[in-house]
Formats: sequence, C-alpha cells, structure tokens
Amino acid sequence: MDVTTPTNAPWLIVGLGNPGPEYAGNRHNVGFMVADLLAERVGGRFKRAGKAQAQVVEGRIGPPGPANRRVILAKPMSFMNLSGGPVNALKGFYKVPVANIVAIHDELDIDYGVLRLKLGGGDNGHNGLKSMTKAFGPDYHRVRFGIGRPPGRMQVADFVLKDFASSERKELDYFVDRAADAAEALVIEGLERAQGTYNS
Repeated sequence: MDVTTPTNAPWLIVGLGNPGPEYAGNRHNVGFMVADLLAERVGGRFKRAGKAQAQVVEGRIGPPGPANRRVILAKPMSFMNLSGGPVNALKGFYKVPVANIVAIHDELDIDYGVLRLKLGGGDNGHNGLKSMTKAFGPDYHRVRFGIGRPPGRMQVADFVLKDFASSERKELDYFVDRAADAAEALVIEGLERAQGTYNS
C-alpha cells in the first residue's frame, strides 16, 4: 500500500555509492550511475549542497499538471557506510517526509540487471541502507538494482568494489536507463503501479 504524504512535498532520490574516480565504475556505485542519468534528464549538474556532505540537483519530473513532482537528486559524498548523515541533513533542509525518500542501490540477492521496487524492510547487509535506516528509520522507498552474487569464493566486499565485468558492461547502459525510468515512475505513479511495470 502506498504511504500518503503531502502532494506538494518534494521527493529526495538518493543514488548510493562511494565518492572518488577510483570507485566510479564499481558495482557498488550503480546508484551514482542512475542518479547521474536522472540529473541529465532534468537538465541539471550536481553541485555541493550547503553544509550537507552531498552533491544535489534540483528539478522537476513528470508531465505538466498534478503528476509533476519536485525532486532533489542526491549523491552522498561521505563513504557508503556513512550515507545516513548526509541524507538526513538533506531530508531536514528540504523538509522531505521519510516516505518521499528513494534510495537507489546495488542488491546482491537479485540477478544482474533485475529491478525490485519496495517500501521499507531490512538492509540485507547493505551498509548504505544500514546507515540511512539508523538515521531516520526504514520506511523509505528503494530501487534495488540486481548485481548478483560473487563468483566462486570471492568475498562480497571485493565483488562490490570491482568494476562491472566486460560482459555486464554491454548491457549496463540499458539497465541504468531502466532503473532511472523505474525511479521516475515510482515518484510520478506511486509504488504499486511502478512495481507492476518494473518488478520483473
């Protein structure tokens, strides 16, 4: 069931990742990749957000009229395991209800490229979600981007901090594009309709 929030309240769409060029292509940074594409779509460029340790773009998505939504796109510039602090600061500054926060993140327990949209729930060992939940509770939306499990005996930490394999990169742009579509649909149409379209 969708949570009712004020229709004029902004949405905060957070791409999770680690700052710095050495992490840019990592599986763990797919949230940043989706946020970058969303920023491109609204015609904005990420800039430092006041005192918050984050970069933001403000814009609007959706057709003209009641479905048009004010959004703040954000990339925390702390490391992944400290994401909650910057997101909480933005939540307070922009007066965003928790139910209007969307975290876009990598998900180990879903096959590569598969999306799952949900509201609330656990963090499944994801340090970015763990930090956000500690900061303001679990009742925010998630766009979970499947990256699959590490092969063989590779450690999870090594796997998520590696770049996508060349075989995966062939489809990465398509999957990132689809995740951006899913985030937009979630904000414009609501969770249930977006799940019906994108939860494959």
